[in-house]
Amino acid sequence: MTLLPLAGLLPAFTFAGTAPTVLPLWPEGVPAARRADAPAARGDLGAEREERGGVANVSQPTLTVVPPAVDRHLSPDGTAVILCPGGGYSFLSSNREGLQYAAWLSTLGVTTFILKNRLQEWGHPAPLQDVLRAIRLVRSRAAEFGIDPKRIGVMGSSAGGHLAASASTLFDHADGRTGAALDSTSARPDFAVLVYPVITMMDPAAHAGSRKALLGANPGAAELALMSAERQVSAATPPTLLLHTQGDPAVPVENSILYFQALTRARVPAELYVFEQGGHGIGMRDGLGTASAWPRRAEDWLRQRGLLNKEAAR
Repeated sequence: MTLLPLAGLLPAFTFAGTAPTVLPLWPEGVPAARRADAPAARGDLGAEREERGGVANVSQPTLTVVPPAVDRHLSPDGTAVILCPGGGYSFLSSNREGLQYAAWLSTLGVTTFILKNRLQEWGHPAPLQDVLRAIRLVRSRAAEFGIDPKRIGVMGSSAGGHLAASASTLFDHADGRTGAALDSTSARPDFAVLVYPVITMMDPAAHAGSRKALLGANPGAAELALMSAERQVSAATPPTLLLHTQGDPAVPVENSILYFQALTRARVPAELYVFEQGGHGIGMRDGLGTASAWPRRAEDWLRQRGLLNKEAAR
């Protein structure tokens, strides 16, 4: 699969050279950190910084709006995706698992919102609050963005996949509420796409780095269970597509398998693709056998679920 260069797609969603729209998630003020051992709770957070092609030490969560690409053959379909980049809850891979994904989704007619969420400096429940606020914000302003409030999904990779899975299972949990007026808007995603996701906080399949960043060095049993997404699946969990590689050395494929099994038990529509080649964090790279074609499988799934309109006649 040959992907269009990201640089070539950027003008399509920057409105003829203008900067993309960036929405603050918490204009009324970012909620305080609840984890006592988090730097944000101690007041020594410091400034945000660039790291590994992304951002770390996030203090002001935002959404970057990426509209559908401008193409006379493309009919925007009213579908929106909240994109959750990975990075082990220590940084956000916002270029490789944010902008690049958004450029691809824009060619499908999807409006994308790249989430910049709080991380290890805040700990749980800050990331959950951010992703659920993002869904509520987008749904409450659906008409403004030309999207269907019943076609708002989440997509995430690695730890971002965990955050998307948390949104899919804990969308009505008290930890995701802050007392704001927007809490009355539904935060349930209508679908989810999870790419080599962290799912469980339980050994032996847990990704230890993500667990420590999110829950601290010594989480209790209740926290571990709550944030193990496979244990929170219910019949209300949205339809989900899972994509993983068999030999993932960082986040074992058992994460996706556990979640797929839980979805199946709950009778939630789901598909799971496990590719032989590729490791972790493959993004949208060529040269990884069938794994490089995962965006095509994702497009097929979105189209089969009626989330993508057919292209206009050429």
